[in-house]
Amino acid sequence: MAWKGQCVEGEKFNPATACNRKLIGARYYLSGFERDYGPLDPGSGTEYRSPRDGLGHGSHTSSTAVGSAVKNASFFGLAAGTAHGGAPRARLAMYKICWFKDLQGRCSEADIMAAFDDALNDGVHVISASIGASPPLVPFFASGTEIGSFHAAQMGVVVVFSAGNDGPDSSLVQNVAPWSLCVAAGTIDRRFPTEIKMPNNDTFVGEGFITENMRMPLIDSSTIFTDGSCSTDKWNGNSATKKIILCFSTVGPVSSFGAAIATYVANGSGVIFVDAKVKLTAQDDFIPTVHVDLHQGTQILYQLQSSPKIPVVQISRSKTSIGRTPAPSVAFFSSRGPNSLSPNILKPDITAPGVNILAAWPPKTPPTLIQIDRRSVKWNFDSGTSMSCPHISGIVALLKSAHPTWSPAMIKSALMTTAYMGDTTADKILAGGSLKAADAFDLGAGYVNPLKAMDPGLVYDMNTQDYIYYLCSLGYTKEQLKLIVLPSPDIKIECRGNNHSDLDLNYPAIVLSDLQSSSITVKRTLWNVGKVGAAYFASVESPQGVVAFVWPRYIVFSNEKEKVSYYVTVKAVKQSQGRFDFGEIVWCDGYHYVRTPLVVRVNNV
Repeated sequence: MAWKGQCVEGEKFNPATACNRKLIGARYYLSGFERDYGPLDPGSGTEYRSPRDGLGHGSHTSSTAVGSAVKNASFFGLAAGTAHGGAPRARLAMYKICWFKDLQGRCSEADIMAAFDDALNDGVHVISASIGASPPLVPFFASGTEIGSFHAAQMGVVVVFSAGNDGPDSSLVQNVAPWSLCVAAGTIDRRFPTEIKMPNNDTFVGEGFITENMRMPLIDSSTIFTDGSCSTDKWNGNSATKKIILCFSTVGPVSSFGAAIATYVANGSGVIFVDAKVKLTAQDDFIPTVHVDLHQGTQILYQLQSSPKIPVVQISRSKTSIGRTPAPSVAFFSSRGPNSLSPNILKPDITAPGVNILAAWPPKTPPTLIQIDRRSVKWNFDSGTSMSCPHISGIVALLKSAHPTWSPAMIKSALMTTAYMGDTTADKILAGGSLKAADAFDLGAGYVNPLKAMDPGLVYDMNTQDYIYYLCSLGYTKEQLKLIVLPSPDIKIECRGNNHSDLDLNYPAIVLSDLQSSSITVKRTLWNVGKVGAAYFASVESPQGVVAFVWPRYIVFSNEKEKVSYYVTVKAVKQSQGRFDFGEIVWCDGYHYVRTPLVVRVNNV
């Protein structure tokens, strides 16, 4: 049995340290939640008044980060193989802070901070937090996640956050503090082709998680919903029993999740959901759903409208296809930058797999929120930056194991400077991928490359005092700084003078969000974590509209852990207003490619 704020023993938990002479299994936090949102109803069937996972999100993310290897994992035969987390030998401690109420996940600031405090006191090395709030973002001194993650950075603990699922519009990225990692979601090269055969033998191939063959009448959404939008508030009362409904995302508009709910309410048996090609991906929408693009959907609609009677369609069981789809690319739902709180700090930081990730699921929890007659599962697919976040958390655990003396900033740097961004200077030796159309506000520094991050050659570092001066650049007062920073005799919680700039932070990316003068010079410092005597040469790809110069152009490291500073001068060569352009600085010794994104917006009209 679990007690709030107490240690819970679990036979299969092998946690970080001891607590009250017991091994930590899991903790849960309800005081703040119940004060803010009222009593939790454990009788709802979707929550337990304990650390137990009632929705599946916690099981899915934790197994993605550190799950042990399990053979024959699959979702009813789809994506079959051996599943394991990023760091399967890592030890896991759970801190449950968010709860399902009124069809939403809700978290209390007080509970978040209490969980951070307990985790840090318990001695964890990495904190994976797939949580966040959409803009407008509160100041750092008013955010439990940002205060908790700052304390973690002070104590040498890496915190990994999800970027949010508000894409593809710009400036909606969440968790933007420079002392934590913010992860965007990308695709992988696994798809689930699903064949739809019409009565005239025309065949369309969409995507879905169809586990059994289906043969049913197909009807247009307009016969069930007024104005044809597949939405519960547009249901006209007609029954769709034992029928499949053709729904368009552009009519309404409506999401596939909303269309599935509406079809369920109308007693339908399945959905063919038509959406833009960029959004085309399989989803488990709790009733069988096949996703097709707008061209295919339009052809299906024409056949439906020209048929003298209701056509019967054959939908075949989905298949698993690997290696036939260009990947990676940024997921359409992944929240983008620029950073709405501090535009000169690049967010998101990095991208990891976040689309249709197969991971563990509570066997007594249905695959979706609405309980229907389906077999129980031990594995389930899910998509979101909540899925990409634990991928990075597992990789961070491996980096901490390989480099125990590295600071959180050095680990972040290793991940960012070795990330894959497409056919750029740093990636010419790599093959595959399709990221060239994306930019640093979509992907951060790029798609994670775990093997290269283990040996990055050079890293950027930052410490608590650096972050304090960064906060000073935002205009925070001493009283506000004290709300964020843990007191320490080695730290000065004060702002020296009035000349602070967020451009001075030694971040592994350079963003000039408002270049008004003719030129500006930025300083960065690199630490050698590779071999002694290494010589690095700089190459620069200037963003459009500016010319960037690096000095010195080459660096020789005579000692291990030696640090050397370099300067980047960016000069505008045309008049412009309001458009961001993207380039890079790459330091290369013939083996390591240390890539720093360079993002500039000229605003000198």
